[in-house]
Amino acid sequence: MPGPLLVVDAPFLLYRSFFALPDSIRGVDGRPIGALLGATNLLLRVAADRAARAIVLCFGAEAAAYRVELYPAYHAARPAVPDALAWQLEQAPDYFSAFGWSNQQAPALEADDLLGSLVSVEAGAGGRALILTGDRDMYQCAADRVGVLFLKMGASGFEEVDAAEVQRRYGVPPALVPDFIALRGDPSDGLPGAPGIGAKTAADLLRRHGSLQQAIARAGGERPRIAAALMGCAQELLKFREIATLRTVALDRPADRPTDLAGGAHAARRYGMNRLAERLEHAEGLSDL
Repeated sequence: MPGPLLVVDAPFLLYRSFFALPDSIRGVDGRPIGALLGATNLLLRVAADRAARAIVLCFGAEAAAYRVELYPAYHAARPAVPDALAWQLEQAPDYFSAFGWSNQQAPALEADDLLGSLVSVEAGAGGRALILTGDRDMYQCAADRVGVLFLKMGASGFEEVDAAEVQRRYGVPPALVPDFIALRGDPSDGLPGAPGIGAKTAADLLRRHGSLQQAIARAGGERPRIAAALMGCAQELLKFREIATLRTVALDRPADRPTDLAGGAHAARRYGMNRLAERLEHAEGLSDL
């Protein structure tokens, strides 16, 4: 049975690796390479552990224009990308290609939109897919054939989240994750949610009404405080749900593509990652790393 397609939230992975490793890790010409190195080591580990049939790294806009148009404060409070990380983000597509890993880019969309599009194609073709990310928005993709390998900031490793785990954590199925985010809010994206409604109340409303739209439509039957929160910002809540919902695009199903250790070793040496290059040159397969 073929392994899963591994789709990767490349900006998050590089961002996490950048802050997880010391700035003293430098390569050719003294350039910082910690983000590239850390991301590579993790991808090699996951590729071996899950026997991925192919790896696709997704890149996109920091904040898609259509989301900002819906809510101008979306991502507005996020700090600027450090110059040292920005340089590594620019290098990443070509560098990772040397390992036999594909890239998907769409300047008008965010990486998460491409991740959702790819797993939809893979599951629709009868395959299995894993999403490597630290963005809980991607929980909406969890399904029988799709799992989320969730990366935490500042922590090592990852945990797999399936549809049952999403239900356990949020109290709602994956399909209602955007509705849940709209009600509860998402500080990392700058979405405030409904005033006074936390995770427990959001889950309860969605369980009883089935959707955000129905919860708003039936708000008159709720306690006064909850009714006021739903009716007072109904249009904003529906915009928040649209922001949290992935926008899919038509993509081809990626072909099987094994990791190229020799190509990766060459790229690693080019950037001054000599220890990584040595490991790749002496390994006969991913299990040797």
